Amino acid sequence: MTDRKTDLSPVRKTTAHAATPAVLAIAVLMAGCSLVQDRGDDYANARAMTPVHGIDGEPLPRQNSAFPVRPLAENGGTLSNAVPKPPDMTAEILDENYVIESIDDQSWLLVNDVPGRIWPAVAAWMNETGLGVAYDSTQLGLMQSELVNYSRRARGLVGLEQGAGDEPLMLVQVRLAPGVRRKTTEIQVRPRTVDETPGRLIAWQDTPEDQQLEESLLQNLSRFIQGREESRSYSRAAMEMGSDPRVTLREADAEQERAVVIDLDYSRAWAEIRRVLEDEGIPVLDLDQSAGYFLVDGRPAEDRRRSWLTRWFAGDEVKPVVTNRIQLTQQDGQVVVTADRADDFDGGNYSRSLLNRLYEYLY
Repeated sequence: MTDRKTDLSPVRKTTAHAATPAVLAIAVLMAGCSLVQDRGDDYANARAMTPVHGIDGEPLPRQNSAFPVRPLAENGGTLSNAVPKPPDMTAEILDENYVIESIDDQSWLLVNDVPGRIWPAVAAWMNETGLGVAYDSTQLGLMQSELVNYSRRARGLVGLEQGAGDEPLMLVQVRLAPGVRRKTTEIQVRPRTVDETPGRLIAWQDTPEDQQLEESLLQNLSRFIQGREESRSYSRAAMEMGSDPRVTLREADAEQERAVVIDLDYSRAWAEIRRVLEDEGIPVLDLDQSAGYFLVDGRPAEDRRRSWLTRWFAGDEVKPVVTNRIQLTQQDGQVVVTADRADDFDGGNYSRSLLNRLYEYLY
């Protein structure tokens, strides 16, 4: 009996030592779910940290979000699984595609489409408003109405009183031309008084008789064309209208310098160049329309910023300086726009990049 107990003791000890690691492993595996925290939904309640900036105040490289996350509500609410509805961009699109512009005494409707697609819509507008189309020429881009006096709808459109006695005869002309920017159309509407019923298409009159009435008719025409967008058709004859661009970039040669050539009258070309400078953020330090020049800071925006060390001691940006002179000159019914380095500026020459920016914006 004593020998048997002695023989069995080592066996029991060995079994106990072998079982201990297995039991611990099983215990750890069973407790794994409670020891490892599930952080799958933590992002929903996470708070955004302040971005890291360099000493110049600018974000460090790779700090911009490639795929920005929609911000949470201010009350700390969690993200919703519902997909948000896309914003309604219709109004913004229409505002960009149909714009009434004015310079001096001239007003026009700028449409973001080619004349060949706009011509049938304008003809339909004239017929449906009672104006009618008496004569037209796609080569001239001109339509001419019947006499307004003999149509009730047309009289109401132009504001003639009903049943008026002695009144001048009136008709309406519409002129379409390619816009300054590619694939756009400019439409002008011009009511005119005449002495008698014209038996032909009369020449376009450059000076308006009633600019306020013109703008009212342009508003009416704009709404009409917008309403026919889905059923818009083409005019083969009008497709050839304005095939030549109104803005070209002329390269330098032995006889002439590099320039942007604009096929517009001077006042319109001046307004277009001024708009480009404003929209492109190019500082204008002086200008003179009668002399035809702009004095500008033609450096890129990043070159106008101070270095981080200078900003640390002085300020945010370098004051604009005159680096270039943009000159407008009338030649053969066109306006030629050139750029040269200012006499008092000893830095780099930004003339070529300035002309490129003007041309790319306009064309």
